[in-house]
Amino acid sequence: MLFVFLIAAFFGSSAAAAFVGSPTSKPFVRSARIAMIADLRKIELVGEEAEGPTFHKPLSTPDAVPEEGIARATELMRSGALFRYTPGVLSETALAERDMCEYTGFRYAVGFNSCGSALFIALKCAGVEPGDQVLCNAFSFTAVPSAVHHAGASPVYVECTSAYVMDPDDLRAKITPQTKYLMLTHMRGKVAEMDEIYSIAREHELTVIEDCAHALGIQWDGVQLGRSALAACYSSQSAKVINSGEGGFLCTDDDEVAARAFCYAGCYEQLYEQHVVMPPAEAFEAVKLETPNYSLRMSDLTASCVRPQIWTLDARAASYNERYSRIVNRLASCAHLEVPPISPRVRPICDSLQCNLLGMSDEQVADFLGHAKRRGMPVGLFGSKGNSRNFRTWQYAPASTELPATEKMIAGAIDVRLPLSFDESDLDLMADVLLAAVEDTMGR
Repeated sequence: MLFVFLIAAFFGSSAAAAFVGSPTSKPFVRSARIAMIADLRKIELVGEEAEGPTFHKPLSTPDAVPEEGIARATELMRSGALFRYTPGVLSETALAERDMCEYTGFRYAVGFNSCGSALFIALKCAGVEPGDQVLCNAFSFTAVPSAVHHAGASPVYVECTSAYVMDPDDLRAKITPQTKYLMLTHMRGKVAEMDEIYSIAREHELTVIEDCAHALGIQWDGVQLGRSALAACYSSQSAKVINSGEGGFLCTDDDEVAARAFCYAGCYEQLYEQHVVMPPAEAFEAVKLETPNYSLRMSDLTASCVRPQIWTLDARAASYNERYSRIVNRLASCAHLEVPPISPRVRPICDSLQCNLLGMSDEQVADFLGHAKRRGMPVGLFGSKGNSRNFRTWQYAPASTELPATEKMIAGAIDVRLPLSFDESDLDLMADVLLAAVEDTMGR
C-alpha cells in the first residue's frame, strides 16, 4: 500500500487506480505500471553509484558515412547540384537506384526522402483507397500505421510472437472477405515464417507490401527479403545499415507501380529520361497526368551518402553477425535473458540485440531498466509508455481488438543497438552490464 501511496503522490489518484487494476481486464495496464515504477525507481537510484561493470559510450551512435560518400557530398555542395533532376548532370539518386536494383535483384528502385514516404506510396500504387483495411504487424514502428493512415485506410493489427514476428495463425484469423492488403514488417530485421505468410496471402488473394526498413541485405533461402512482394521499401535512416540521415527506396518488378511511384515522388514532364533504370516511356506516359506529384524525392546529397554503403553491406553483414554472436554467447547462460533463435533459412544482419526478460514481475522489469541505466546502458523497453514501437502510442490509428500476445511481449522485451564503431571489448562490457543489471534486480 505504501507503493500505491507513492504512485498517488507522484502521479495522481488515477495512476494509482490503474496500478492496482487488473492487468487482464485492462491490457494497457502492465506497460503503464512498468513506466510508473521505473519513474519511481529513478528517484530511488539518484546518487547511487554502481559497483562492477559500467558503460560509457552512447548506444545511439550511428555508423559513419564512408570517406567516398563524404567526398562526393562535398563536391555536390560546391557545385550546388543537389536536385536529382539538375539539367545535364548524371544524378546520384538515379545511380543509387541502379545500385539498389543490382544489389536486391529488383527491376526498379525509386528513391524517396524517407522509407515512410515509400511505404505510403507503395500503398497508393497497390490501389489502397480511403476506407480500405490493411493488415499490419502489431509490433512495428509508428511509421507503418502512419503510412496506412496517410493513404486514408485503416490498419488491422496482427499479433506477434515472442520472436517479434507476425503470427501466421492470427493473420489468418484477421482476414475477412473484404481484406485485400497486407503490409508485412520485418521489425529489427526479424523474419517471420515466410512460406506460411505467403501461402496465406495467395490463398486469400492479398496484395503484399513488405516493410523492409530493417531488412536490406537480409535473405530468406538466399533471396533478399521483399522480392516476393508487389513492392518492398527499404530505409537509409541513420539507425539502419545504410546511413544517410533520412532516405528510402521503393523497389518493385512492376512497370506500372514503378512509373506511378516515380511520378508520386516528383517526376514530371519528360524528366524520366534522366533516370538510369526505369520502366518504358509508355508506362510513364500512361500514368503521369493522373498521378499527383507529392514531391517526396530523394536528394542527390542523400544518395551520395547511400551509394558507397550499398556495396560494402555484405562485408559489414559478416562483421555485424560475428559481433552479435559474441554478445549473445556471453548472455546465453542467463536464465532471465532470452534471445530468440534465428532460423537457419535466414541470412541475418544483426546490427542490434533484442532480449525477452523472463521471470520478472513488472517491478523487476522496471528495476532492471533502472539498474542498466545506472550502469551507463539506458536500454529501450518496447512496451514503455512513450516508445513509438508500442501500439498503445498509435492513438491516430488505435487497435480495434485486444492484442494480448503483443502486449505481453513488448512489456518485457528490451532493445540494444550494436554500433559498428564499438569494438569487441565494448561488446563484452555491454554483455557484462546487462548481466550485472539482472543480478542487481534478481540477486545472485
